[in-house]
Amino acid sequence: MRKLISAVLAPAVVFATPALLSAGDAVSSPRTNSSLRIATFDVNATPAVGSWLAYDRVVNDWDLTLRARGIVLLGAGQPMVLCAVDWIGIANAGHDAFCSALAQAVGTSPERVAIHALHQHDAPDCDFSSERILLDAGLEPQQYEGSFQRQVLTNLAAAARAALAQAQPVTELGLGSARVEGVASNRRIPGPDGKVRAVRWSATTDAQVRAEPEGVIDPELSLVSFWNGSRPIAVLSYYATHPQSYYRTGIPNPDFPGIARFYRQLAVPEALHVHFDGAGGNIAAGKYNDGSPVNRGILAQRLADGMRRAWENTQRAPITAREVGWQSVGVALPPAKHLSLEQLETQANLRDPKLARSGDASRLAWLRRCAAGHKITLSCLRLGRARILHMPGELFVEYQLAAKAMRPDCFVAMAAYGDYGPGYIGTARAYAEGGYETSPDASNVAPEVEGVLMGGMRELLEVSQ
Repeated sequence: MRKLISAVLAPAVVFATPALLSAGDAVSSPRTNSSLRIATFDVNATPAVGSWLAYDRVVNDWDLTLRARGIVLLGAGQPMVLCAVDWIGIANAGHDAFCSALAQAVGTSPERVAIHALHQHDAPDCDFSSERILLDAGLEPQQYEGSFQRQVLTNLAAAARAALAQAQPVTELGLGSARVEGVASNRRIPGPDGKVRAVRWSATTDAQVRAEPEGVIDPELSLVSFWNGSRPIAVLSYYATHPQSYYRTGIPNPDFPGIARFYRQLAVPEALHVHFDGAGGNIAAGKYNDGSPVNRGILAQRLADGMRRAWENTQRAPITAREVGWQSVGVALPPAKHLSLEQLETQANLRDPKLARSGDASRLAWLRRCAAGHKITLSCLRLGRARILHMPGELFVEYQLAAKAMRPDCFVAMAAYGDYGPGYIGTARAYAEGGYETSPDASNVAPEVEGVLMGGMRELLEVSQ
C-alpha cells in the first residue's frame, strides 16, 4: 500500500509536465502578448522517526506523507508562486526564508510568493527566529530545531526551479464551488450576554456543546483549475476550517484535508491537487467530531465530496496573460498589548526553559520584528474574474466573508495561515467577547488588527479591478 501511495503522490521530487519554458524566459519583463504558462512541483515534507513534530517526537511514519505542493505561473510579468505545506505553521524568519528561497529559485521577488501551512497538528513547526532565540539562550530548540525544515526548503527550491523547464501553456481557467456539509462549525459558543461561554474544539466530547448550531462559517469550497486544452494541469482548492480530527499520535499525517486531497488526486491523476486552508481560525469540525479515529475518514469523505462537486460545477473559460496580475501590500500589524518585549527579553537573558515549550520564544520573535518595523505582506492574485487573497495567521472566518462581500462581482477565494507569527487573528469585536482564540495564550495581535487587515484587503481587491 505504501508503494502505491508513493507512486500516486510523488513519482519524483517534482510533479511536472512537458517542457516549454526556460529559466531565462521565466524572469523576463511583462509582455502583454505573452502566453500564460504553469509549472507544478511536489516535495515530500515528512520528518524522520525521532524528529520533532509541533508537540511530540516522531515515533513512526507509516501514514500518508506530508507534502509541500505548489505552482509557478509564468508569462504575466515576473513569476508568481503559490505553495501549500502540510505543517502546523511557518513563522517569522522561517516564512521569510521560504519566500526568499522560492523567489530566487524561479527568478521573482519574495512579494510574489505566497506560502501557506495547512495547520495539521501531527506535523512540524517552522520558525527560524525562535530557533535562534533559544540557541542564543543556550536552550534546546526542540520543535523549532530547523535542520529538517531547511532540507525541505532546499528540496522545495530545487523542485520549483526544475519545474520551470517543464511548464505547460494555460489556455483555460476553471472556477467552481460547492457547499461542504457536515465538516465546519464555529468554535466560539456565545452565551446570553454575547460573551464566549464555551469553546467547541476540533474534537469535542461534550454532546451538548456539539449540539449547538454551526454558527458563523463559510460553507463554500472554492476550486480553481488550470487547463491546457482539455487536459487539467493543476487544481487548487480552498476551504476554511481547522484540519484536525485527532492528533498527538507521534505519526506525521496530513489529517482529513490531506486524505481528501489524496482521494481527488486519485480521481483526477493528470492534475496536481493543491489544497489551502482558508480563514479557519475560529472554525473547526467540533460539531461533527468527538475525536473518534473513525471520524477522520468520514470528514475526509465529506470534504472530498465537496471537492468533487466543485469540480463537477466548474465552468471553464479561455484566459490569457493579460487577465492575470499580482498585487501586494505590506501592513504593520499591531502587537498584542499584553505582550511585553522587556519581559520576554529578560526571560531570554535568564535562559528560562519556558521559552521553548510555552511559545514565548515565538512571541519574543514576533515582538522583535514588530519593534523593527517589519511588515506582513498581503497579496492578491487576479485570474480573469477570480481573486485569490493570501493572508497571515490563524485568521477568523469573518475576514474571508468580508472579502467576498467586497467583490460580489468576482469569484473570491482566500488562503490563510501564511506567516504564522501573529498567531490567532480575531475581529475587534471578538477580543471583547473572550474565548481561547483571542486570549493572551493564543493571539499576538491587538484588536486594532481588524482595521489594518480589512483596509489591506480592500486596497488589494479594488486595485485588482
